[in-house]
Amino acid sequence: MDHGPVGSPLTQKQHIDEYWMEHRVKVLDLAAYLDRLDRARELDAQDDFRLKATLDALAVLADGNGGRVQRVQMIFSDPSTELLPALDQKGAKGAYDPAAEVR
Repeated sequence: MDHGPVGSPLTQKQHIDEYWMEHRVKVLDLAAYLDRLDRARELDAQDDFRLKATLDALAVLADGNGGRVQRVQMIFSDPSTELLPALDQKGAKGAYDPAAEVR
C-alpha cells in the first residue's frame, strides 16, 4: 500500500530545535553579502546574471510554496538540451547566463 512520499521522521519543531542555528548563520551570511553589494564603491552589477539568479532564488525561498530545492536549482541551471560543439574550458559559473549563449 503506497502512502505517498516519505516525510521527515522529525517534526517541524524538532527540525528547528536541531538545525536553527546552522541555518540562521547561512541567512545572516547571505544578508551580509547583499549588504556589501549595496555598499560597493560602484553599483555596476544590476544586470549581472548571478545577482539576478540570487534574487530570483530568494524570492522562491520566501514565496511559501513547496518544491523550493528543485525550483531554485532550475534558476541556477542551464535549460538548454543541445550538446555543446566543444567542452567549455572556462569552468562553472554557478548560474546560467543567457547572454553567453552562442548556439
